[in-house]
Amino acid sequence: QVQLVESGGGLVQPGGSLRLSCAASGFTLDYLSIGWFRQAPGKEREGVSYSSSSDDSTYYPDSVKGRFTISRDNAKNTVYLQMNSLKPEDTAVYYCAAVRGRGLYYVSHLYDYWGQGTQVTVSS
Repeated sequence: QVQLVESGGGLVQPGGSLRLSCAASGFTLDYLSIGWFRQAPGKEREGVSYSSSSDDSTYYPDSVKGRFTISRDNAKNTVYLQMNSLKPEDTAVYYCAAVRGRGLYYVSHLYDYWGQGTQVTVSS
């Protein structure tokens, strides 16, 4: 059973940075494709970063491209989401999700495993 635990959320001023971590257990990260999603109150869940298990492929929607970076440390079985130039509209609960697969998975219902979420609040 794959378990995912996020950490690193918090309160940050606009223009600031945060790094979220997602520690995986129960399965090696080498075989998991990862997605970071977020959900703000009253809004649908939105994917913000994707990482393929098969190569170094990543994908970002326009809303975060150039500001967010997803990375992996397979030795630590941990995925990171570096978020820079944060905006108030980035405020949400952020979730990491995993699927045993070899590509990029853009749709949330394709993911089998989810973390508990971590709150990110961007406010002055």
